[in-house]
Amino acid sequence: MMPVVGFGTASEPVLSDQTIFLDAIEAGYRHFDTAMAYGTEQLLGCAIEEAIRRGLIKSRDELFITSKLWCTYAHHDLVLPAIKQTLSNLGLEYLDLYLIHWPIRLVEHKEITFYFDKVDILPFEMGPTWEAMEECQRLGLTKSIGVSNFTCKKLTQLLSLARIPPVVNQVEVNIGWQQKKLIDFCKEKGIVVCAWSPLGACGVGWGSNMVIENPVLHQIAQTRGKTKAQVALRWVYEQGIVIIVKSFNKERIRENLKIFDWELSEEDHRLICEIPQKRGPCENFFVGSDGPFKTSEDLWDGEM
Repeated sequence: MMPVVGFGTASEPVLSDQTIFLDAIEAGYRHFDTAMAYGTEQLLGCAIEEAIRRGLIKSRDELFITSKLWCTYAHHDLVLPAIKQTLSNLGLEYLDLYLIHWPIRLVEHKEITFYFDKVDILPFEMGPTWEAMEECQRLGLTKSIGVSNFTCKKLTQLLSLARIPPVVNQVEVNIGWQQKKLIDFCKEKGIVVCAWSPLGACGVGWGSNMVIENPVLHQIAQTRGKTKAQVALRWVYEQGIVIIVKSFNKERIRENLKIFDWELSEEDHRLICEIPQKRGPCENFFVGSDGPFKTSEDLWDGEM
């Protein structure tokens, strides 16, 4: 079972203190989302060990841990070494979920970073990469496998060749980028949608203020007596989507879990549905004249 609210670990600059993860565990979070590219696997692993030592949890089995295959390892022969390195970083014997981070392949052995030359982007080899992901599950290194940032078209292609279908597609979903077509497609195919940047990732290199500063969100929050973040997260939850949320503030960490004992009204939903839609800027890392994706439409298969 995957807890419906997970705690995100991506940040810029990279986190250097495990206290934030211990605060989250103490507040009640049991789902943590990391990735090799975030540089937080080792820190999270230390926090898990410390949480057990303090008695905040009895064992690692109480947690649901997700990590992701970075693009430099999206080669058939590098997937297994990558997950073993991730497990070593975390100090764990298995993951609960392992995702292909992006449907992108980079030149082997380049630095693990979002800041790379566009000429280093190679055509993505979906079949061989997914075959290696399936082997990770068969070997017990992860309980489940899935993808991140896949379009309907890419999921259709993957489902046509997969022996073990993906259980999760982690994508950008928030009130400013609602992804109805993709969500409906995933529900039809039995794929759980997991939302990254449900608050717009305000204050980090790939995010924006378009969610938290939205006047509709402000209006509903005032009417409901809730925080803007709570309204934004509740809307995602009511779409039947798993949420990955992050805060470095201890009070907001707790507030972000308080979304289950109230509901948005039909009028709230109507107002949110009318919000102008715009995808976040994270795609800029992968689009350029020197790579296989010349435009955003190329990357997202026209699903804009």
